[in-house]
Amino acid sequence: MRLAEPADREAIESLVASAFGGSDGREVVEMVRALDASCATRASLIAVDGEVVGHVQLSRGWVDARQEMVEVAVLSPLSVAPDRQRRGVGAHLLIAALSEAERLGFPAVFLEGDWTYYGPRGFTPATEHGFIRPSLRIPLPAFQVALLSGYENWMVGQLVYPEAFWATDAVGLRDPRLRAVEERL
Repeated sequence: MRLAEPADREAIESLVASAFGGSDGREVVEMVRALDASCATRASLIAVDGEVVGHVQLSRGWVDARQEMVEVAVLSPLSVAPDRQRRGVGAHLLIAALSEAERLGFPAVFLEGDWTYYGPRGFTPATEHGFIRPSLRIPLPAFQVALLSGYENWMVGQLVYPEAFWATDAVGLRDPRLRAVEERL
């Protein structure tokens, strides 16, 4: 694992597009570009094995706590080359991302994702800690957080995403996908 460099940009975008596939891949690439262009990106890490085989990005978000706004990290996207999935690359990227978020002084890392994947890897349902989803389109179990050493109990409230998430419509799910997920809950 290493921090991404500007020369890695094309390889990262190609990886993200292939990991998410089709129109989803193109939309996630647009979100990554928007986060980078708006200076919301705080860290971009890659896994390299002769080529870029994995990528994870941490961007700035906030928790609107009663006492003050708290800058937190939002993990999105996590991408692994399709031919490298289910081999531990994603898990290693998550460990590296949490370590980098800790190093950067973030008290918490939030994400939207599959609770069966992220739960065993250090994330818990954010609502159980008093956090409020930034959108009702995020299924409750998908709204997750990893609390880091700088976290204090007063740092709860609504998560506020950076503008790039909203501008690229990368928040939560829309019907019919949202309905399908909710029916399975």
